[in-house]
Amino acid sequence: MTGQTTSAKPASRREWLLSDRPQSRTQARLGRAYVTWRQFSANRLALVGLFIILALLFVAVFADVIATKSPTVGDLGNARLLPPGVQGFLLGSDDQGRDIFSRVIHGSRLTLLVIVLVAVISAPIGLVVGTVSGYVGGWVDAVLMRITDIFLAFPKLVLALAFVAALGPGIQNAIIAIAITSWPPYARIARAETMTVRRSDYIAAVRLMGASPMRIIFRHVMPLCISSLIVRVTLDMAGIILTAAGLGFLGLGAQPPLPEWGAMIASGRRFILDQWWVAAMPGIAILVVSLGFNLLGDGLRDALDPQESGR
Repeated sequence: MTGQTTSAKPASRREWLLSDRPQSRTQARLGRAYVTWRQFSANRLALVGLFIILALLFVAVFADVIATKSPTVGDLGNARLLPPGVQGFLLGSDDQGRDIFSRVIHGSRLTLLVIVLVAVISAPIGLVVGTVSGYVGGWVDAVLMRITDIFLAFPKLVLALAFVAALGPGIQNAIIAIAITSWPPYARIARAETMTVRRSDYIAAVRLMGASPMRIIFRHVMPLCISSLIVRVTLDMAGIILTAAGLGFLGLGAQPPLPEWGAMIASGRRFILDQWWVAAMPGIAILVVSLGFNLLGDGLRDALDPQESGR
């Protein structure tokens, strides 16, 4: 009897989550989240991407514990350009005698900082511009979309280089420059989503109830665009990492002695033939993290896309 009762509870909970007629908003939200997780977890590569991102978060939070040496202080006399595994340097040392492993670990914090701040700045800008443009239409749509087209006409890295050159080198200015160049695709997606729902019966009913255009945009249209925006932001995070690394490689991003992966590759390119590990280790870190975000984004797209969900 005990075994039957225990086995019946998960089944009833699952039926409650998958109910076609939820009794409350909480049940509806939990059921939708459960279905999304089931679709996401069915993709093994997406789980690999999720594991990589969770590992990045763990490493960034506990960098001071994981790192075995100082990321900025080196030993020019005894530890310059040592290969991996020598004198306790797990990934070798660079031309300043600094531990590459510790620099890569602490560099994850800078990478995560760039990703989060760029997403926090650019995604809301693109969402507001796209929804206002798609819902209002007319000359407002024409002006906002022409501004968006101007930004999209230039390669992201080239435009970011121009902004950083105007603002000056540094990690803060690099974040601002990348954020300024990242919002136009989000505006395009939000506009397309808005134009598909602005004439729907749902929006017409809200309008008949007396809701103002701004209330309709912010309370009813924007939430419908968030799922597509999350997928695009996740997929763009790999590009954000590469753009930040490119700025660091050119000396316009994080400045020495900060352990930024792009700057580490730039300092190690002189030794690429003989001391390959100096540039290869941060390059592998960029490759793995970018791959993780791409896999995670693909999984989220399959889970959040209504067309994919219905298949």
